[in-house]
Amino acid sequence: YKWSIEKEQEDSPREIMKDLYRNACIARDEMMPVCQDTGTAVVFVEIGQEVHISGGLLTNAINDGVEKGYLDGYLRKSIVSHPFRRTNTGTNTPAVIHLDLVEGDGLSLTVAPKGGGSENMSRLLMLPPSAGKIGFMDFVVETVRLAGPNPCPPVVVGACAGGNFETCALEAKRALLRPMGTPSADPDAAEMEQTLLSRINELGIGPQGFGGQTTAFAVHVEIRPCHLASMPVAVNLNCHVARHVTIRL
Repeated sequence: YKWSIEKEQEDSPREIMKDLYRNACIARDEMMPVCQDTGTAVVFVEIGQEVHISGGLLTNAINDGVEKGYLDGYLRKSIVSHPFRRTNTGTNTPAVIHLDLVEGDGLSLTVAPKGGGSENMSRLLMLPPSAGKIGFMDFVVETVRLAGPNPCPPVVVGACAGGNFETCALEAKRALLRPMGTPSADPDAAEMEQTLLSRINELGIGPQGFGGQTTAFAVHVEIRPCHLASMPVAVNLNCHVARHVTIRL
């Protein structure tokens, strides 16, 4: 936030960035939600292959924890039980749970509440392989341009090229968990991240869509193997707060 405040040249975006920073500080100090949209509870679980869960299902325990957290914390419940009938579950469950089996005897849970505004602006496209790197990068920039102010910029951009229909979208979301601004270990992806960040900030959407130098805080790119006839690409946008926390047991 502080870096972006100093970067902004006009009064309006600079003041908006100051407000966003003050809001984040108040939320931290007062232990209050940084936004009224407390999101879908997305939980990434890494479970060691030597771990044995007893006393019930792990997924049930996670959902029980989400329910307790949202009720006790007076957080907004945003989950409806049916996409057409739209009846609120009243508990913010079920959570979206992704399980990965890893080596060892540990258990790691990363909880990432995902707001609806940024999620709604995310996209997946099956590009032809001939689109190449340029097609992928153009798709990422176009996604942010079309999103405009809706995902509450400055955004964090998670992007993936490769995988298949479902894994590409998942890896784009997983990219948002990377510490903000940490470059990819893949040199080609790291170079694309810097180029994409510059191109996105040149769009001039700015803080909360009022114009300015900071449309995105960071771009995180993931590359995955894919079928020779396919090139899936996905972008998952996150708002400026990019909430997530990891607990290891």
